[in-house]
Amino acid sequence: MKESIMEIIVCPVCKGPLDLKVDEKNNGEITSGSLFCAKCNYTYLIKDSIPNLLPPDMNA
Repeated sequence: MKESIMEIIVCPVCKGPLDLKVDEKNNGEITSGSLFCAKCNYTYLIKDSIPNLLPPDMNA
């Protein structure tokens, strides 16, 4: 995922801002990390450059 997407990405549940934590970057792309919504107290993982933004009730 490109870091520039943070300008438009929001929490899918409350539409609030997400805090980015980068664990690994490769060629300027975030390959692993997480997006945290403080309002919902939920963390969305980034794996293989893809943020998993499924709401908690749909995430198995």
